[in-house]
Amino acid sequence: MPAQRMTMRKIKNVLCLKLQARLSREHIATALHISKGVVAKYIGLAGAAGLDWTGLGVDP
Repeated sequence: MPAQRMTMRKIKNVLCLKLQARLSREHIATALHISKGVVAKYIGLAGAAGLDWTGLGVDP
């Protein structure tokens, strides 16, 4: 069975909680009801793309 897709809002929330609130991956996963692996995946992808909070182009 294919994995359920994450919404863009949830991805932004992951990055917001990591980059702005400086929460751990475990705390982010618990807060958003997703796995730690998914949190790590999106944080890693953002880091590889060279994104920081200002580079995301969203209002804090």
